[in-house]
Amino acid sequence: MHILVTGGTGLIGRALIAQLEHHQVTVLTRSPEMAKKKLPSRVHLIKELDALSDFNGIDAVINLAGEPIVDKRWTEQQKGIICTSRWGITEKLVNHILAAETPPHTFISGSAVGYYGDQGDKIVDESLKVDATDFAHSVCANWEKIAMKADSDHTRVCLLRTGIVLSKEGGALKKMLLPYQFGLGGPIGDGSQYFPWIHINDMVSGIIFLLEHAEARGPFNLTAPHPVTNKAFSKTLAATLKRPHLLFTPKVAISLMLGEAGQLLLEGQRAVPRALENLGFGFEYPDLPPALDDLLS
Repeated sequence: MHILVTGGTGLIGRALIAQLEHHQVTVLTRSPEMAKKKLPSRVHLIKELDALSDFNGIDAVINLAGEPIVDKRWTEQQKGIICTSRWGITEKLVNHILAAETPPHTFISGSAVGYYGDQGDKIVDESLKVDATDFAHSVCANWEKIAMKADSDHTRVCLLRTGIVLSKEGGALKKMLLPYQFGLGGPIGDGSQYFPWIHINDMVSGIIFLLEHAEARGPFNLTAPHPVTNKAFSKTLAATLKRPHLLFTPKVAISLMLGEAGQLLLEGQRAVPRALENLGFGFEYPDLPPALDDLLS
């Protein structure tokens, strides 16, 4: 297949492209020179979509682009960047798909479990009807709405409601390691909020599964089958590293550091991958302890 990827230099994109070695891969990137250092030489890099005359020769589009949502305080300017970095490129991709005479058969587009808002300890699958008003939900809901415009008899759309991706190459786990290694790790607040994690291998395998299964369409939770609370995750991480688990981060400290963005750490979703499993996808790491053992050994 000829696959167009956006967000190809990010954590998920790099891991995914490494597994697409038998396909022709084109990556849209703002910085081709930087991308050359991160991606295999076989990958074709373009800076603008206009570098492609049309999408008639593209078999699938995988859209992973987007400004990290939790790295900075949500000022009005940062909220704008978060939204436009997702909605803008998705709109452009959709327009190119709709304009093609022989459009890509598959459009896989990013989203996040933040779509569901804070659901406490309720088990959340893709059938849940959401009535949330927070910023994270509005970002994801509009992102998905834009992507679904590409859905037709010729193009199926799969939405990746992604959880917290665990990888030793970056992301949430790498940021957590330092305090835990110094024995300063612990839960956030009372730790009762759910932590919908997924191992990077399963994240990549899940995307490839959706790419290869023509019957797949609509939203999919990209999360492990067995989510845990923040407290349970923290305790398991400390045990894996053989470090103490004595401290905790007060809610007020998170709110002071991150402001409104802190809700992503203080709230959670007990999300399960019902739609993926119903299609027959099998997880390599359904449980947390083996996942952390693999990543940290």
